[in-house]
Amino acid sequence: MIKRDDTYRHLGMRNQLVEELKRKGIKNEAVLRAIGNIPRHLFIEESKFTAFAEKAYSDIAFPIGAGQTISHPYTVAFQTELLEIKKGDKVLEIGTGCGYQTAVLLEMGAKVFSIERIKSLYEKTRVLLPKIGYSPRFFYGDGYKGLPFHAPFDKIIVTAAAPYIPKDLLLQMKENARMIIPIGEGVEQTMNLLTRKNGTEFEKCELGKFKFVPMLNDKS
Repeated sequence: MIKRDDTYRHLGMRNQLVEELKRKGIKNEAVLRAIGNIPRHLFIEESKFTAFAEKAYSDIAFPIGAGQTISHPYTVAFQTELLEIKKGDKVLEIGTGCGYQTAVLLEMGAKVFSIERIKSLYEKTRVLLPKIGYSPRFFYGDGYKGLPFHAPFDKIIVTAAAPYIPKDLLLQMKENARMIIPIGEGVEQTMNLLTRKNGTEFEKCELGKFKFVPMLNDKS
């Protein structure tokens, strides 16, 4: 469905982006379908100018204010594919940002609880997403602490680089839950996939290098 402030031209550019993601190795049809449905240009303020409209559907990151970015579409697709989202999954997203990743999860039928630490982004995105048809549960708070009152979760996705794996997030995973989180404090970070095998046992797998903005403590 073409959403408000979306056009068939944008849809054509999204289809090209989907083909690019396929060439880069994304295979999950539900992920690709979500990317193909979501008007990414609406999450990028500069795309209201003609020169930026096409770039919104390039596989590049964009600044979204407050020192944060909207991730490369490939990074979004890669993280989402690793989560193995099933319809109805209860998902904790750490770092709402502009809400693009949130929209991908919602398009796939997940129940999304999204937490943002930066007040200006939180206020902006909780207005934007409902306007274009997406309704997660929004929270303003510290991502390192997660949302213990709403736990446990089937899946957890962290969209910023953490220096370590927060213990609070591990404790909020259901048995067999999956968490995808970039770890590291340098220019590049290592993507980590964690699976909770039982109450105390976790399996960890490292899955390549990526670039993320740092995950911040507390609130501002």
